[in-house]
Amino acid sequence: MASFSDIQRVVNGEGHFAPYNHITVTRIEGREAEGTLEVRPESLNPMGIVHGGALVALADTVAGCAAFTCGKVCVTLDCSMQYLAPGTGSQIHCLATPKKLGKTILVYDAVLTNDQGQTVATGTYTFFAKETRVEDAPF
Repeated sequence: MASFSDIQRVVNGEGHFAPYNHITVTRIEGREAEGTLEVRPESLNPMGIVHGGALVALADTVAGCAAFTCGKVCVTLDCSMQYLAPGTGSQIHCLATPKKLGKTILVYDAVLTNDQGQTVATGTYTFFAKETRVEDAPF
């Protein structure tokens, strides 16, 4: 299997979605992953708080990296976010932990917090594990 650092390197690599959107995956370990969103002016909605879509992108990226730890390429089937407080601060942090690890269906919980440790959103992300092994993926 490709190492967790290989997955992290690809996701954080130049020209990919995550860095373009100021998202960095900071840790993939065991069946969990963590990452951050650097809050920039383009991350904000017209009210000056982090756009909900930016929070979804962070959570999906981080949870997706956690899902890849099953050793297979995973794709998002479904996601649900609950916005609990305004996204403020210089960074939003995300921790993705497994809720259900099936043979082909994996479910992850994502918790997003601001710099002060306040939970700004939570989400549930469901992934389908394809037959393609991570080490055979074309990236």
